[in-house]
Amino acid sequence: MTDERERSVRAAIDGEMLLLDPEVRASPARVLELLDTDFTEIGASGRKWDVESILTVTSGGSVSPESPVKVSEMSGVVLAPGVVHLTYFADNQGRRAWRSSLWRLRGTGWRMYFHQGTLTS
Repeated sequence: MTDERERSVRAAIDGEMLLLDPEVRASPARVLELLDTDFTEIGASGRKWDVESILTVTSGGSVSPESPVKVSEMSGVVLAPGVVHLTYFADNQGRRAWRSSLWRLRGTGWRMYFHQGTLTS
């Protein structure tokens, strides 16, 4: 992987980890800094989310600071200049899911464009 590709993947991973941080999730302003204006998510529940609806959940304290999400098998690939696809496994207090997200580089930095979770045992 080239240095530029490595930096792109690293930036996306850093953003993903920030979005999983309970302190960041508790701040709508910080979450908005990481989400693309066209953000959508298909949650592990099957529900479709947009920026407004996801802010309701993230700022509602759905992640406990005492029990942060455990992440493993994080990997990323550059799909095109300014577009990174991440995949990883997340365990949120026993709720286990494979996660996938697309990040794109905007004038203001890397932003999550799409996210999907699929529950697993």
